[in-house]
Amino acid sequence: MSRIDELIQDLCPRGVEFKELGDCVTRNVGGGTPSRSKLEYWNGGVYWASVGDITATMLKIRGTRQTITGEGLQASSSNLVAAGWVVVAVKIAPGAMRVVEQPIAINQDIRGLLLNVELDPYFLTYYFKTLHIVGNGTIVKGITNQTLMRIRVPVPPLEVQREIVRVLDKFTQLEAELEVELEAELEARRDQYEHYRDELVRGHGYRRKRLADLGTFVRGRRFTKSDVVEAGIPSLHYGEIYTVYGTSATRAVRHIRADLRDELRFAQPGSVVFAGVGETVADVGKAVAWLGEEPIATHDDTFVFSSDLDPKYVAYAVQTADFHRQKERHVSRAKVKRLSATGLGAIEIPVPSLEEQASIVRSLDRFDALVNDISIGLPAELDARRKQYEYYRDRLLTFKGAV
Repeated sequence: MSRIDELIQDLCPRGVEFKELGDCVTRNVGGGTPSRSKLEYWNGGVYWASVGDITATMLKIRGTRQTITGEGLQASSSNLVAAGWVVVAVKIAPGAMRVVEQPIAINQDIRGLLLNVELDPYFLTYYFKTLHIVGNGTIVKGITNQTLMRIRVPVPPLEVQREIVRVLDKFTQLEAELEVELEAELEARRDQYEHYRDELVRGHGYRRKRLADLGTFVRGRRFTKSDVVEAGIPSLHYGEIYTVYGTSATRAVRHIRADLRDELRFAQPGSVVFAGVGETVADVGKAVAWLGEEPIATHDDTFVFSSDLDPKYVAYAVQTADFHRQKERHVSRAKVKRLSATGLGAIEIPVPSLEEQASIVRSLDRFDALVNDISIGLPAELDARRKQYEYYRDRLLTFKGAV
């Protein structure tokens, strides 16, 4: 029998009482966009947190940290929560919860809860991970504050709660250490692959030419999220090039309305499609060789490169460190990074014979497959450990109701 089982048998032999969350909360505050007067009160020291900060590895606090007392928080604004409270998302990722470790302000998608002495905030946070709340809404999922307060939660004695937290904290730490170890191994294999790729593409004495002298660039045509449908014209959005696709693709991940056909521009099989826009300099200029059996509609922030070169060789060549060094001179560094067809065309790549291009592609395909196998294998191992942890966590947080 475990320490937790012993505690439950000794402290609550007839089962654990369940209560509505609202019965365990002494303060419940909602967030919103801070006004100028509130920002002046905070003196720029504490800014509001969003749902993304709750789901991130660490809760981010914007601005310089400063001390604000609990009394000051209550007196100043319903946007502010103090250390020891929990913050829970009611939109976007409903049910995501974290314990606040320093004063923060919350936006309108979050509730801040001060729990009464019956509930340990870390215990509640672990319990909420077992609930898998979906929420309502077609685009943005959410739950109401009333629904949140009606969620029934177990309230075992505090000694039981804290022992469960201690055990789960240790499991969480072990999981994090394993993730770091596996990620380090994967990163080492990727570095090895990138060095091998750059050496192969560089070759020995391959002549170099500007992309503009090797083929033509044609910009795509605009379509929006509202044009996306389940079945229609295969499409390629610039963001998918650096988030979804690899070096090449034979199938589209999204389709757009068929009635737009006459308004669109297409990449033909054997073309290479470049991202003309990206959030970072590294993303912009990435490319995918389109090897599908039919044309694919391309977004207006992409450029379709057509040439007599092996398309996969081109897609590999533009991944190299040499290409990225040249690209940096042509990227417009506004809030959104942009690269024009003229800028792309000015970049040089090595041009071996078609036979040598095909040989390089075969070699890199094999190496890429090995890296991908590891990319699949290592995360699969990590996922298995996570599922094992989640199973154990859910078992620890499953209680027989009081009778």
